[in-house]
This record gives sequence, C-alpha cells and structure tokens, in this order.
Amino acid sequence: MKKLILIIAIFMGVAACKVNPFTGKKVLNFYPNSQIFPMAFAQYDQFLTENNIVENTAEARMITNVGQRISSAAERWLAANGYPGYLNDYMWEYNLVNDKTVNAWCMPGGKIVFYTGILPITQTERGVAVVMGHEVAHALADHGAQRMSAGTLQQVGAVAGNVAIKDDKTRNMFNQAYGLGSTIGLMLPFSRSHETEADRIGLQIMAIAGYDPIEAAELWKRMKAQSGGQTPPEFLSTHPSNETRITNLTEWAPLARQEAMKFGVTTFR
Repeated sequence: MKKLILIIAIFMGVAACKVNPFTGKKVLNFYPNSQIFPMAFAQYDQFLTENNIVENTAEARMITNVGQRISSAAERWLAANGYPGYLNDYMWEYNLVNDKTVNAWCMPGGKIVFYTGILPITQTERGVAVVMGHEVAHALADHGAQRMSAGTLQQVGAVAGNVAIKDDKTRNMFNQAYGLGSTIGLMLPFSRSHETEADRIGLQIMAIAGYDPIEAAELWKRMKAQSGGQTPPEFLSTHPSNETRITNLTEWAPLARQEAMKFGVTTFR
C-alpha cells in the first residue's frame, strides 16, 4: 500500500503539470477545466441565492464595467501571445454583494464577487481595477485548481505516513509534525506565491485595460492603514504582508506601463 500511494503521488506530481501562459513556468494542476469549472459555477450560483446582491446601482454597474474591461484586456494579451482559445471555457460574471467584509474573490472560470465593504478602500474606478485585475489573474492562472492539487498531494502524504507508521504514539507525533510542517512549509508559501503572482499579472492586465498601475501601491497603502497593523506575521499568512505588496507593486508599475504600450495604450485613467 505504501509503495502504491507513493507511486500515485509521484505520477500526479510529474504528469499533471500545465504551463502558466503569463510566466511560462510549469505548475501543478491535475484538475481540468471540464471538472472544476462546473463545480465552481454551481457553488457561485448557490452563493448568489444566499446573499444580498446589489443590482442596478452606479457601483454595481462600475464593478461589471471594470470587470469586462479587465477580462477583455486579458483576452487581448493571451491572443497576442499565442493563447487565442485560452478563455473559451470561462464564463465571466461580476457581482457586488451588500456585506461589510473588506474583500473580493474569484472562483475558477471567472466568477467574481466584490463586497461593498471594500469600496471605501478602492475609492475610485481605478482602485476597483486594481482589485479586479488581481481577482481576474487568479482565474487566469488556475490558482484554485492548483490549490486543490496541492491539497490533494498534502493528503496523500498524510495517508502514506499513517500507513507506513505502525506505532500509535509515533503516528500521532507524525500527524502533528506533518500537519504543522506541511502547512507552514508548503501550503502557506504556496498560497503567498499565488497572491504575489496575481498581483503582478493583475497589474499588467489593468494597465492594458487603460488603468494606471501606479494606483495599486496606493490602494495597498490604504489597506494597510485600514488594518491598523493587526495582521499576522507573513510566514503564518496566506498573503504577503502589506509592506511586501506595496514594495512589489511600486517596482512593477513601470513594467506594466511598458507592457500596455505594446497594445497601444499610452494614457491611463
């Protein structure tokens, strides 16, 4: 059994790699769109029935309009870089939910939610574009499927250890050490790398959509002020620290502008 589990884990790790078109790097992903998208769409539809959706307001229309501009910019970039059919299975949708939570999120396949609680932080259409670019980037890079893939491998490792270890005391020690070690040493860094990647891709596509990428660092300065410094240490978080994001986004903004110029964008909102 031990050998079988290890063989399965190795096979999944080697054979299930896709290429991220924005980075050119292979990523761990053995959940095809045909499997994960229908599940995500169903969950999103269920979420909408259970929450207060804001409709036919200026803010709701802004969320939709910005989302359409950002996703169109992503499609332009993908087509220009040899991925013309990459978004064929995506079904973009953008909804504003009446909730004080300071957050926005995206499900695989392009299903996006903004909470009204984040609008005082975004402040303007440009600020919304920063967040929208980040969320669209998560969908473009298949981060949801990658997290599921990593979680599956984490579970396989736990099962392998429990099968191999016969002594109950040693098995309990393994489970505690493995749970903590794989979370802090693998899953959290994996999540932070996705957030950083989404920041960079999002910055690029918001610039192609005509939004000034310099706004991204300003938004995270406001996010830092709003948090009041009450954030966990970076190594214990799923996200990079506010300081790390501000530094990165400030450094990447000129590069995003240069990328936008390739698409004829020379002025920004």
